[in-house]
Amino acid sequence: MTARPESAQPGAAVRAATDAAQRAAGVIAARRRGDDAGAEALLASFPDEAAKAGGFFVLADLAIALLARASDQRADEVVQDLTILLAAHATVPDQR
Repeated sequence: MTARPESAQPGAAVRAATDAAQRAAGVIAARRRGDDAGAEALLASFPDEAAKAGGFFVLADLAIALLARASDQRADEVVQDLTILLAAHATVPDQR
């Protein structure tokens, strides 16, 4: 019997997505505290661009859900507000 690749193991995708989201959160936390070297090191630790994109997607999705719950809004309302803010500012200012 041959071993299945890790991606075929039960729960491997969830563990990979969770790890990537935690790394993404670490990147943002490091950047916010002024640790640019730490943020760059964490960015470099992603195995590939797909994992990086996936991690930031999961993190953004969770953040939107938390903000929606805290503000008593629907997630689509929060996304609409964020979209309006992004359009109004064209770039996100450094929030350190």
